[in-house]
Amino acid sequence: MKIALITDIHANREAFEACLEQAHLHGADRIALLGDFVGYGADPAWVVTMVQDLVAQGAIAVRGNHDDAVAGEPNPNLVEDARRAIEWTRAQLSAEQLDFLGRLPMRREEFGCLFVHANAWAPAGWEYILGRNEAVRSMMATDCRHTFCGHVHQPALYHLSSVGKIANFSPVPGVAVPVPGHRQWLAIAGSAGQPRDGNPAAAWAMFDLGRQTLTFHRVPYDHEATAAKIIAAGLPRALGERLLVGA
Repeated sequence: MKIALITDIHANREAFEACLEQAHLHGADRIALLGDFVGYGADPAWVVTMVQDLVAQGAIAVRGNHDDAVAGEPNPNLVEDARRAIEWTRAQLSAEQLDFLGRLPMRREEFGCLFVHANAWAPAGWEYILGRNEAVRSMMATDCRHTFCGHVHQPALYHLSSVGKIANFSPVPGVAVPVPGHRQWLAIAGSAGQPRDGNPAAAWAMFDLGRQTLTFHRVPYDHEATAAKIIAAGLPRALGERLLVGA
């Protein structure tokens, strides 16, 4: 079974479409959507509708901090541009869509894997996995051999040996990485809708459950048109301009 991992879409229709198309071309059997479907981008209603449709077809979906803020009360720690985007987004969604976001689980376990937006130790606290210390803390909080996260917007992969030795490396797009179950693994798929690693191409990953391999992918899309759409919608200009450079 091949599971496509897509996270941090952030209301970016063009990036989401590009990732879904490539996932299907690579033979994805299931889709796992790791949160932050809204916030920042200009197409929240379309993206939420697509997520609802995919969930109805069997996709895994978990709640991100921006989804949580739109469905409830914004986190006071959000920066001003993010808060403005949350308020704008809430006005674009129906009551049914807001209810859908608010009811999404914080975490899901299937196939011996954990799917979560931020981390395993406190999913609703929205703390970031920024390095080895946080990665170890997250892996120690679950019995699952493979944990898949979003939230950080930069692809990363960590593993923990049976004797507690932690290692990490930066994945190369298109290269399958063996992730055998005798170790614990934590993968951050990167952001589909708002990459922050200097590459504007949308990020996603594919986990091959049978082969025990993980492949990170990048897919170009018309990010210039998407940036222009964000600005035209009246959202903070910086939210569109950052798409141009992947920052």
